[in-house]
Amino acid sequence: AQPGDAFAIRPNAVTLRAGNDAKHLVPNKMRDFFCTINLDQEEVFRTQVVEKSLSPYFGEEFYFEIPRTFQWLSFYIYDKSVLQKDLRVGKVAIKKEDLCNYTGKENWFMLQPVDSNSEVQGKVHLELKLNELITDNGSVCQQLVVHIKECHGLPLINGQNCDPYATVSLVGPSRNDQKKTKVKKKTSNPQFNETFYFEVTRSSSYTKKSQFQVEEEDIEKLEVRVDLWNNGNLVQDIFLGEIKVPVKVLRNDSFQAWYLLQPRENGNKSSKTDDLGSLRLNICYTEDCVLPSEYYVSLRNLLLKSSDVQPISASAAYILCEVCRDKYDAVLPLVRLLLHHHKLVPFVAAVAELDLKDTQEANTVFRGNSLATRCVDEMMKIVGKHYLKVTLKAVIDEICESPKPCEIDPIKLREGDNAEINMENLRYYVDKVFREIVQSSISCPTLMCDVFYSLRHLAAKRFPNDPHVQYSAVSSFVFLRFFAVAVVSPHTFHLRPHHPDAQTSRTLTLISKAIQTLGSWGSLTKSKLSSFKETFMCEFFKTFQEDKFTESVKKFLDDVSSTESKEPSGLSEPVHLKEGEMYKRAQGRTRIGKKNFKKRWFCLTSREFTYHKQQEPIFTIPIKNILAVEKLDESSFNKKNMFQVLHGEKPLYIQANNCVEASEWIEALCRVTRCNQKRLSFYHPSAFLNGSWLCCKATVENTVGCARCTADVPADTQIEIDGDRETERIYSLFTINMSKLQKLEEACGSIAVYQGPRKEPDDYSNFTIEDSVATFHTLKQIIDIVGKLNESHEKYRKKRSSSAKYGSEIRKQMLTIKNTYM
Repeated sequence: AQPGDAFAIRPNAVTLRAGNDAKHLVPNKMRDFFCTINLDQEEVFRTQVVEKSLSPYFGEEFYFEIPRTFQWLSFYIYDKSVLQKDLRVGKVAIKKEDLCNYTGKENWFMLQPVDSNSEVQGKVHLELKLNELITDNGSVCQQLVVHIKECHGLPLINGQNCDPYATVSLVGPSRNDQKKTKVKKKTSNPQFNETFYFEVTRSSSYTKKSQFQVEEEDIEKLEVRVDLWNNGNLVQDIFLGEIKVPVKVLRNDSFQAWYLLQPRENGNKSSKTDDLGSLRLNICYTEDCVLPSEYYVSLRNLLLKSSDVQPISASAAYILCEVCRDKYDAVLPLVRLLLHHHKLVPFVAAVAELDLKDTQEANTVFRGNSLATRCVDEMMKIVGKHYLKVTLKAVIDEICESPKPCEIDPIKLREGDNAEINMENLRYYVDKVFREIVQSSISCPTLMCDVFYSLRHLAAKRFPNDPHVQYSAVSSFVFLRFFAVAVVSPHTFHLRPHHPDAQTSRTLTLISKAIQTLGSWGSLTKSKLSSFKETFMCEFFKTFQEDKFTESVKKFLDDVSSTESKEPSGLSEPVHLKEGEMYKRAQGRTRIGKKNFKKRWFCLTSREFTYHKQQEPIFTIPIKNILAVEKLDESSFNKKNMFQVLHGEKPLYIQANNCVEASEWIEALCRVTRCNQKRLSFYHPSAFLNGSWLCCKATVENTVGCARCTADVPADTQIEIDGDRETERIYSLFTINMSKLQKLEEACGSIAVYQGPRKEPDDYSNFTIEDSVATFHTLKQIIDIVGKLNESHEKYRKKRSSSAKYGSEIRKQMLTIKNTYM
């Protein structure tokens, strides 16, 4: 992650987590609403539809990296329509520069009207110069030269590339000279390369009646304005954005820069905003600047030896999680770093043992949100993706694609529903899901088994007189926090491409409740069943035979918490990596019209890359045959978010639905093909059309590429971790919480030297100081290391600011560009 979201030698640490709900939406009648997340005008995610509500609760969380520059993060509320186009009710638009003001906390935002004058994205490349000219009579005048070179990233209009043109104006208190470029057809990245000339200071002999005198001092009031428009032909032209540059900043200099397009200043001012409703967002946005790996050696080593520190509460990893206000911010990079260096299992065992010291009753083992439970949760999400898919995907697909009515709550039964039939349907689904889970132990990742083994034996050691605690310690994770959560939210775990409808979601919720109960050790006893709040669930579980299910759970828990080797047959299955719907270009058939691109279902495993029209694949590329995966220039087909898969035959050209999806597919394909022996070193960034390559104009189709392939990516196909990036994120967290670290250091010093009373208890009263000397030693190391990293970052910031120009992309967008600096 580094300067220079959304999302390239090293990935940018611009990440976003967002959850939302809304209230008091208009129109003032019960409607079906959904919300989209947009980078500028590009939709990257959307929530499920909440039916018949004025205050919908979406309750969804999105975590993604941002792969390109952007100006606005926007959230649009839509009124879902069946027969007509979905209606945009309103939006919340947050400038990239303002995201840091809202991160890590919930905020209510008033919905703003959707105004075309404020819907802008993209940038324009200008060269400006102020020349001095000597007229025939010897007097001096000045001439402004405006060279509009190109634009990049203009929005789509009605789903298609726009027909852009630009107007270039010199504006002052009493003048408005305007000129216009040619219209460029069907492109979001138009190349204008047009130059315009404006007279700024006129000679004293200038007498043209339609003009006027402009004195030297009036330069202070002049500005260059460039407006971008979409040519509407027979309809009104659409405003795409504008930029303004004061002439006074030029003087006698030549100036060249990229400028971000801005909305019109009067956009939305006259609109009423009080009656559109509001949206609650919890945004977590981070930007990190990753230094070369050698800068992180000291901090990385300090973190990796945490499991060896006695007591564990004096370790750097433990201190990190204690000083952060939200433990999630610290747990995610910490778990990923420890996983990357194979140090997670001993650390989890150490913090779990500390957690068990404070647990008084065996039936509450690992039920809270402690550091240990959060670490295990994150570990399961990262390493258990394939395990979930091979275990649950088939049955989840059956439930979603051929749903049967399963509602058993008498209050929610619809007219004509048969409660007995519904209970039979639910029992069928529960039995099938349960059977898939308890027979899946052979597919459970070794790392998960190692963690469960440690937790099981630690719990048994803490409560030696309770024979069941060793099982409940494991079931509280694998059933309650893993399988049950995946069942109720299959789209979150990539088991389904889209959100299930309301009825299916209700079915999945009931199945999830049942799996939690069946997996909880001893929950099927009569005394446990009587404690159910919902009597209909109590009646449902009376149909289960306690002994049969208890024995199945016991055997499964024994298997997944064992360190014995798995059968080799379980490892021979291909690893399912990614799937989704995209568009592919026909392989050398028709060349005209939209029919050239077909929507297909794509699937990537560790063995092959396929696309499907129905169930069976209609095109397959073995992974070993893939030679390169690269982006494709938009100019090839006038389409955004395209990439190409190069293999033995003609390139496979694919268009993803948005920039985030395209980036994820490219990274996944590059990762799984990294070790292929015949990978290409050069490729063509554009397509071969009409007898030549658009990029280099070569006329031989199989000629060597004209551009070097991008750098290699990490080879681990299942765990995508950049250790330097995670260490940088941890450094940032230590920096943010430096005042807490310093107060803890002072407190530890006071306790160690004087055995005196703790000062300012509110600052660290919740922090466990078991060994003040060891904790003080670790804190001192952390503070020293963070100080040295601060110096390294400051050197780079100075270097960057010295090379930045007014209005340049370097200054305004550095934190969103993927690069590495020294």
